[in-house]
Amino acid sequence: MESSNIIQTEYSEHMQKAFIDYAMSVIISRALPDVRDGFKPVQRRILYDMNELGVKFDKPFKKSARIVGDTMGKYHPHGDSSIYGAMVVMAQDFKEGVPLVDGHGNFGSIEGDGAAAMRYTEARLKKITQDAYLSDLDKDVVDFVPNYDETEKEPAVLPVKVPNLLINGAEGIAVGMTTSIPTHNFGECIDGVIAYMKNPDITTEEMMNYIPGPDFPTGGIIANKDDLLEIYETGIGKIKIRGKIEEEKVKGGKERLVITEIPYTMIGANIGKFLNDVGNLVESRATADIVDITNQSSKEGIRIVLELRKGADVEALKNLLYKKTKLEDTFGVNMLAVADGRPETMGLVSIIRHHVNFQYEIATRKYKTLLAKELDKKEIQEGLIEACNVIDLIIEILRGSKNVADARACLTTGETANISFKSKESEKMAKQLHFTERQATAILEMRLYRLIGLEIDALIKEHDETVENIARYEDILSHRSSMAKVIIKELQAFKKEYDSPRKTVIDNLAEAVVVEKPVEEHDVMFLMDRFGYAKTVEMATFDRNRDAIEAENKYIFKTTNLGRICVFTDKGQMHLIKVKDLPAAKMKDKGTPIDNISNYDSKVERFIYLCDLAELSGKKIFFGTALSMLKIVDGSEFVVGKKTTAATKLVDGDEVLCASMIEFTDTLVMRSKSDAFLRITCEQIPEKKKAAAGVRGMKLAKGETLTDIYVLKDGDNEMVEVKGKQIALNRLHIGNRDTKGVKK
Repeated sequence: MESSNIIQTEYSEHMQKAFIDYAMSVIISRALPDVRDGFKPVQRRILYDMNELGVKFDKPFKKSARIVGDTMGKYHPHGDSSIYGAMVVMAQDFKEGVPLVDGHGNFGSIEGDGAAAMRYTEARLKKITQDAYLSDLDKDVVDFVPNYDETEKEPAVLPVKVPNLLINGAEGIAVGMTTSIPTHNFGECIDGVIAYMKNPDITTEEMMNYIPGPDFPTGGIIANKDDLLEIYETGIGKIKIRGKIEEEKVKGGKERLVITEIPYTMIGANIGKFLNDVGNLVESRATADIVDITNQSSKEGIRIVLELRKGADVEALKNLLYKKTKLEDTFGVNMLAVADGRPETMGLVSIIRHHVNFQYEIATRKYKTLLAKELDKKEIQEGLIEACNVIDLIIEILRGSKNVADARACLTTGETANISFKSKESEKMAKQLHFTERQATAILEMRLYRLIGLEIDALIKEHDETVENIARYEDILSHRSSMAKVIIKELQAFKKEYDSPRKTVIDNLAEAVVVEKPVEEHDVMFLMDRFGYAKTVEMATFDRNRDAIEAENKYIFKTTNLGRICVFTDKGQMHLIKVKDLPAAKMKDKGTPIDNISNYDSKVERFIYLCDLAELSGKKIFFGTALSMLKIVDGSEFVVGKKTTAATKLVDGDEVLCASMIEFTDTLVMRSKSDAFLRITCEQIPEKKKAAAGVRGMKLAKGETLTDIYVLKDGDNEMVEVKGKQIALNRLHIGNRDTKGVKK
């Protein structure tokens, strides 16, 4: 039996190599754009497939599902949702600097609505895509590579003639790296390319005379103009973007703020978040100037209206919106792209340099292809012109030939052995013929109408044009300056046809500063029902509706709008609630669950006692548990800054039954499961730290627990029912702590 060849390798080395291979595959073949055409593979394949399908701008729309399916089957063997998602983005004018796909149907909205399913939408290429992104594919200007299963060919890069990486920007997350390139103005990018072609030593600062900064499709204002130079030098940095706010006067001397442009980063769900954030500013009383907010945005553009109260401080409110909401946001720039087969972070001039080098490359290949075609045409044209001059001889050769091969041999080499001539002179002339193979083929295939005089004149004119083209192409290929003129002329034509005005304003704006006005402290009434819904009401409202409020709520006490509420729970915890986090409600309002504004969790604990934190100073808090552990804690121990703190120590299986403010003149009644009662004075309960467990209040039998603990003030006349009888707690005999109590 032959021994197997077993290759041993270190597992860690194998994993390292495998991960590096995977990472590079994600970086190069999925997540990062190529600096030459500015596309990721999925985008490139979609556009190429649409071009192959003939879905041109002047042709009918085709179902998106057809385009996605064809792309997936031929070029991009990944999920259809990723292909459709990429195609949708290329059709959205609020995401792309220049949309490349013409979408028909629901292709999503700026407010985050998703596109309709691909079976409902249709698409075709935009005219600019055909003119500047896909033209010349038939002129051998780029390399074609096998697709994933080697049954088709696809371009390794598209022959894009404009700096698409800058125009449409890019976003992508690879392995260990990300790219984030903002969009730029189409005409400005072309001006920048032309400026570089005229001066390859141009500096970034000089380039910014042509490309002053990003131009986002959503407009807005770039607020840190001075930082752009460093960002464009290094390819990394942060751009501050603000939305555009306009002021409008309304009747009654009031004003409204209208947001007409938003930061690019606010696209989608962040518009809804902005509306919620503004609502929260009003609810939290950070501003009282906004009385209403409506989103009146439509296909025509963004329009978010904030109605203001009379006399509102407009400038202060603008600063508040910039500071506390997404109306001012940061766009992180990381201009990372694949250059020469590897990821590279590039500055503005570097990106344009790569683009221009690519333009010279595709122009060289284009004009070499065109020159070869013109040389072929010239050869054939010269053959036909010469043939027309000796057409009688050629006709005689054709009539005297037995087959095409003999006629071709005579035309190309002067071989006359197998051809019969009318005269020796004709044979002598025929021996002097030396047409090329292509010329001979063209002559043999020539139709008789080409012998008409006008046709011969047209042929001569066409030949002259061909000669001119050859001279022009040779000049372009021989002189870089001539090629530059051709490229620049084409770029200027693109700018003339497709340029659009800049949308984003670039400026240096002072940082938004919010001066928080001191809130005037005043008394309010805290209300909470038995379900944990809490709110505050003004004192006047409480006085007018005292009976209804007392009937509907479990906890009612006075506090201040700047105060804090203590929530003691059966788990021995104390949670703090800021009164300002509670809604200042009307009588009919339900309030807010305390779960939402504190660490209290109604699923695992229940509240035992609530009070105003300010009341605790100088007061004593009593704690009693189900296992009859009692203690008194000085209230000052609970005046803490933490949202949650341990109020008492509990052993496993124990829980707090009672927490309450007490006086040492009060008495305490404990009741067990077996209806044993023990009444003691509070003087018998020692004062302990909050971290202590306490002392035993009633001796309990094994497995016995307390069910209730009652704190009695002097004069209280609380009654409880035991086996159908009413018992007055204040008439119970006062006993000693740590005794068994009396059964009833």
